[in-house]
Amino acid sequence: MHEAGDITMRVLVAEDEEILAELVATGLRRAGFAVDTVYSGDAALAYLGLHDYDVVVLDRDLPRVHGDDVARRLVASGSRTRILMLTASGTMEDRVAGLDLGADDYVSKPFEFPELVSRVRALRRRSARPVPPQLERHGIRLDTVRRSALRDGRELDLSPKEFTVLQLLLEADGGTVSAEELLERAWDANADPFTGAVRVCMSKLRAKLGEPALIRTVQGVGYAL
Repeated sequence: MHEAGDITMRVLVAEDEEILAELVATGLRRAGFAVDTVYSGDAALAYLGLHDYDVVVLDRDLPRVHGDDVARRLVASGSRTRILMLTASGTMEDRVAGLDLGADDYVSKPFEFPELVSRVRALRRRSARPVPPQLERHGIRLDTVRRSALRDGRELDLSPKEFTVLQLLLEADGGTVSAEELLERAWDANADPFTGAVRVCMSKLRAKLGEPALIRTVQGVGYAL
């Protein structure tokens, strides 16, 4: 099992040091998040305009469009995306300046990775409706804090994606969730909508849930539990 947290979270990492950006993205994905990476301020603005991110991990010193300007524009647009600013300077003046720009939190380089994950999760909790610590339906019990899943008392060994999909179906409370919404919330921007990734994941999830079948395919609409 992965660490506790809401794994339906979508994060953009905007950092011009490509190796650091990919290390951060890899770590966040291991924690269960869907993550995209960009290496410049103009690319960050383009992605933020295309996708609905919960949090942007924003390096202050980005090329082409400065991180400060990215933050200003994001705040001015009224976006709900929370800003976690990264800086090479740990001075109080730098921190205050970043927060004055509209950043929600601040981490100085070098940072401890568990702290970064914790800060990102905390921002998610402030930006979105709270996810109940436990979700239950039809004998399935999902613990979103311990990240465990049971069916009729039997523990389910789910991958991060399978856990995410099951959580989204439970959150819908009997409603139908489209394949597009599952792709948007559980995968990242690199997911090809024509690969059948959702269908494959759903097939594995159904097999792990066992009989009697619980997940219905609503033809042309999506999936319901």
